[in-house]
Amino acid sequence: MTKIDPEPLVALPTETVVTGRPPARRQPNPFRKPLTSIIRHALLIALAALMLYPVIWMVVSSLRPNDEIFREPGIVFDSFEISNYTDGWTALQYPFNVYLWNSAVIVAGCIAGNLISCSMAAYAFARLEFTAKRLWFGIMLLSIMLPIHVIIVPQYILFSQLGWVNTFLPLIVPKLLAVDAFFVFLMVQFIRGIPKELDEAARIDGAGHPRIFLQVILPLMTPALATTAIFTFIWTWNDFFSQLVFLTKPELYTVPLALRSFEDAQSVTNYAQMFAMSVVSLVPIFLIFLFGQKFLIKGIATTGIK
Repeated sequence: MTKIDPEPLVALPTETVVTGRPPARRQPNPFRKPLTSIIRHALLIALAALMLYPVIWMVVSSLRPNDEIFREPGIVFDSFEISNYTDGWTALQYPFNVYLWNSAVIVAGCIAGNLISCSMAAYAFARLEFTAKRLWFGIMLLSIMLPIHVIIVPQYILFSQLGWVNTFLPLIVPKLLAVDAFFVFLMVQFIRGIPKELDEAARIDGAGHPRIFLQVILPLMTPALATTAIFTFIWTWNDFFSQLVFLTKPELYTVPLALRSFEDAQSVTNYAQMFAMSVVSLVPIFLIFLFGQKFLIKGIATTGIK
């Protein structure tokens, strides 16, 4: 005879045994998730306000009279002085648009130099095979830790002998030699994430390394190129030390040097006009970051992913 196994005993909740009805399910608290979201957003807003307070204070101070800037530390307007912008524009030896143009020329040259030279160097490290490749790549990475104060004196001596001091050449020409190792490393990591099958397919069609680089690799490097352009713009636009060393003529001053010229040790410094021109100098950086934010995030997020 076939034995029939008895049904396994299932332990019933106490409530089921006593009342004969299954226990009621706990209902989730409908206010828990919205409350957590509100607290999280409130903390983010508070941190954002804390970080943006110095910028907001500078904007407010640029619209105050000079004698009230440090008397009132808050951001509430007591008076509205729009003349700080018009007077600050012509307060120095040359109009402020001259300094904006000088900075724009240097930034454009540095961006073009970094995009061309760093992308070519990155392709060589990522795709080509040559003697002591790992050694040269390591030396390139070590140069990231080399501070500019170590090399600025030899650079000044070299550029002075070439007659490049008081020109834009010392600030632009080195960028054509892939001296920014950070951007080379950034692009190397990005190119390594591109499948090599694309190179092999192009090589079957008769393409060499120049054509593969220009028509296959370079179009796929848009996020990395955009990240390089944005960082180069910000770092060059805000650079003060290098421009102070190589540019001594007032007509060649850039925005950071012009802002420094508002401070005078022998007379009263007009901080209101200096803050007004500082706000003007921040507008290009804000616009670049605003319109290039998605490329910047994509370039950083996709670099190094293997």
